[in-house]
Amino acid sequence: MRVVVQRVAEAWVTSEGTEVGRIGQGLCCLVGFTHSDEPAAIPKLADKLWNLRIMDDVEGVMNRSVADTTGELLLVSQFTLYGDTRKGRRPSWIDAARPEQAEPLFDALVEALRGLGATVGTGVFRTDMQVGLVNDGPATVLVEL
Repeated sequence: MRVVVQRVAEAWVTSEGTEVGRIGQGLCCLVGFTHSDEPAAIPKLADKLWNLRIMDDVEGVMNRSVADTTGELLLVSQFTLYGDTRKGRRPSWIDAARPEQAEPLFDALVEALRGLGATVGTGVFRTDMQVGLVNDGPATVLVEL
């Protein structure tokens, strides 16, 4: 599992021209799965995202989590996080999980976060999506399990 996490002032996603998810201040998460990912790891990933301390405290130090602050996350499926560019100039997607495996994992992650109390916006799996965001400082991290 790979998640690119961006701290945002706001973020939104459209699918086929229609806005389907929007958050205010929080985390925009691009989520990718590979073949060996198992449902049993989803609670650990949800806990990691929920409690990741990259939100500012009152002194401007990244010392708080989205759980401590806004509780908002936007999750967008992103199979291209497993693109392999080691050979040639065209990425290989062989390491990305097939949609039949990835979609239930993605849905489980959304539900696990909601179970923790998060407000979660999402894109629409297997559609052409556009993601917009307003960065909130230089705070982008890669989370892998």
